[in-house]
Amino acid sequence: MVTNVNNSWTALGDPTRRTIFELLVEHPRSVTELARALPVTRSAVSQHLKVLKEAGLVAATPDGKHRIYRVEPDGLAALRTELDRFWVKTLAAFKQAVEQPRKE
Repeated sequence: MVTNVNNSWTALGDPTRRTIFELLVEHPRSVTELARALPVTRSAVSQHLKVLKEAGLVAATPDGKHRIYRVEPDGLAALRTELDRFWVKTLAAFKQAVEQPRKE
C-alpha cells in the first residue's frame, strides 16, 4: 500500500476519524463495533473508514459478511517517520539555540 503522509495528516485531522483510528490501534474491529463505541451511524463510520483507508492508515479483511478493519502498519510507519523528521529538526534547532554564545 502506498501512503501519502499529507493525506494521513488530513484524515487524522477530523476528531471522529482520529477516534476511530485510536480504537483500531487497540484492536481490529468491524464497522458495527466501531459504531457502537461512537455517537455516529454505521454509515458515517464507513465513510470515515474510507478516508482512513485511502490515506493508507487502515486496511480491511473480509470476515464472512463483515469486514474487519485494522491499522495498516506501513501507513502508521510513514506517519511516524514524518513525526521523527520533525522531532530531529526540532532537537537540532534547540541544540543550536542553546550552544550559541549569548550577546549582551
